[in-house]
Amino acid sequence: MTLVYQSTRDENNRVTASQAILQGLAADGGLFTPLTTPQVALDFDRLKSASYQEVAKLVLSAFLDDFTEEELDYCISNAYDTKFDTPTIAPLVKLGNQYNLELFHGSTIAFKDMALSILPYLLTTSAKKQGVDNKIVILTATSGDTGKAAMAGFADVPGTEIIVFYPKDGVSKIQELQMTTQIGANTHVVAIDGNFDDAQTDVKRMFNDTDLRDKLLAHKTQFSSANSMNIGRLVPQVVYYVYAYAQLVKSGDIQNGDKVNFTVPTGNFGNILAAYYAKQIGVPVNKLICASNENNVLTDFFTTGTYDKKRSFKVTTSPSMDILVSSNLERLIFHLSGNNAAKTKQLMDNLTTTGEYTLGDVNQDILNLFAAGFATEEETATEIKRVYDECSYVEDPHTAVASRVYQTYVAKTGDKTPTVIASTASPYKFPRVAVSAITAKDSGDDFKAVEALHQLSGVTIPAAVDGLDRAVVRHKTVVATVDMQKAVEEYLGL
Repeated sequence: MTLVYQSTRDENNRVTASQAILQGLAADGGLFTPLTTPQVALDFDRLKSASYQEVAKLVLSAFLDDFTEEELDYCISNAYDTKFDTPTIAPLVKLGNQYNLELFHGSTIAFKDMALSILPYLLTTSAKKQGVDNKIVILTATSGDTGKAAMAGFADVPGTEIIVFYPKDGVSKIQELQMTTQIGANTHVVAIDGNFDDAQTDVKRMFNDTDLRDKLLAHKTQFSSANSMNIGRLVPQVVYYVYAYAQLVKSGDIQNGDKVNFTVPTGNFGNILAAYYAKQIGVPVNKLICASNENNVLTDFFTTGTYDKKRSFKVTTSPSMDILVSSNLERLIFHLSGNNAAKTKQLMDNLTTTGEYTLGDVNQDILNLFAAGFATEEETATEIKRVYDECSYVEDPHTAVASRVYQTYVAKTGDKTPTVIASTASPYKFPRVAVSAITAKDSGDDFKAVEALHQLSGVTIPAAVDGLDRAVVRHKTVVATVDMQKAVEEYLGL
């Protein structure tokens, strides 16, 4: 029986996996979400010897069950190839009492590569399956990493355009240059004068603008999304949690069936939601630890049951987590409410109109899976130095947030369950922050910091960064937030 994906806001809006991927965001503003848990045979005594590609096929065939075996083989083999600098794809590194799952070995050195390497293939395959010959316009907002990873995946893919909006002063210099130097005739990058939430809000508005949708269709064009609102971005992230557990069994650090914790640096909530789905299909999970920076709206949510975005937006050294409206939390709210679309819509409407909502009566078993905490800027820097001093290993600031939150969690709870930290970016993406934390000296320049980081870590400078300071800046557009749609229409000739 084909898995049903339903909008979180309309029980009558139901589609298949390929339809959900193609649409990206539901027309009613909701997110397509599986109504049932697919059955997956997670035999870790066998999976411990499986390749990443083999684990991916097992998981994706369950969630994307209207794809043929041949279609999935095509998508997987093209995605998880030599663009990753290790055949392991997602290696585990033991650091003291934690295991860092390195998700940054792809072409843009951030975890977004894990899903955005395969999304272009899933999307173009979905279009063929649905008989769609419109041009697909990937419209997305980024807090730093999604933009580059999406453009790297979609650059010069026939039948597509990609338009990325990012906050002008809300990303690192490395992140910005990775985007603004991106090649590809179909790639467009626009800086806005607001923050990530401003960009994400207006992207959602454009998806839901019926007049704009009609104008696009008149030009044989339609929107889709590359961020984790698209189920085609989210489902591939489930794979690496299954793979991580299998690798712990393989190494003998755990026995098959032992529970583990996952600690995830969290902004838009997609990465930790993928860990929740991994648990649902059979990965033995004890706790999912949601780690935030000083934009700690999620910590307060899990502590109080109230989501309140009415607070100051803070620009931190972990910019990919500088988010006050975590879009993917809507999917968890949907599950917490017993897949009740009407209730979910009401809560999301409350967030729009009043800036907050309170859960009320929900599934406590799901809620109890989560723990939450946040790290201050000072704590994040201290954690980078602690891990370096104790393990001769450099964490990026996002990973350090998760690492610090985990250490605080252990001190508070005494929970000794083996714990995997989702290490979401290479420190070379944020070299100035990492080097400053370790040496207590600010290099004043990201590229001076790259060389200093190389000396400190001994890790080869990744191709994604090497020579980036000499690359030609191709994208220089900056607009006011209110002019985002105007920029889209100009790019597309509407």
